Amino acid sequence: MNVKKIMIIGSPGAGKSTFARKLRDKTGLPLFYLDMIKHKPDRTEISCEEFDIKLREIVNLPEWIIDGNYQRTLDIRMRQADTIILFDLPMQVCLQGAIARIGTTREDLPWIETEETLENGFRKWIEEFSEKRLPDIYFLLDKYKDKDVVIFRSREEADKYLYNSDMQ
Repeated sequence: MNVKKIMIIGSPGAGKSTFARKLRDKTGLPLFYLDMIKHKPDRTEISCEEFDIKLREIVNLPEWIIDGNYQRTLDIRMRQADTIILFDLPMQVCLQGAIARIGTTREDLPWIETEETLENGFRKWIEEFSEKRLPDIYFLLDKYKDKDVVIFRSREEADKYLYNSDMQ
């Protein structure tokens, strides 16, 4: 399988970043976390214009794994990707995933999440993801039927994919 440009999307807490790291380790492809691009360690954000410039630089590279949603830029990434991986997991699984990572240092986020992070709108974002974000994602996926689209409905499916795929 000659996969060079992979985007990974889905609800926060679904396991996207963990999967992305495992995929990077298996393939050797460079991994870019959109949260690390958008957010600064002081919890401020770069402008949309600056973000778009950085994202365009990445998608124009010959190889990449890009982890993150950022609905506004899905089409840009889907157009360039050869593989699109969607984590469509139950809300409760995603919420538990987000709760489980509170207080941990992560390479995909420039700060440590706290209970306060979850209660300041992040919990609601996760709870509403399937209803408010997934329909737009599926609409876009339908537009890119020529791409290799992989949809995981459980973390076990993601693990099997990594184990069984011949990506090098």
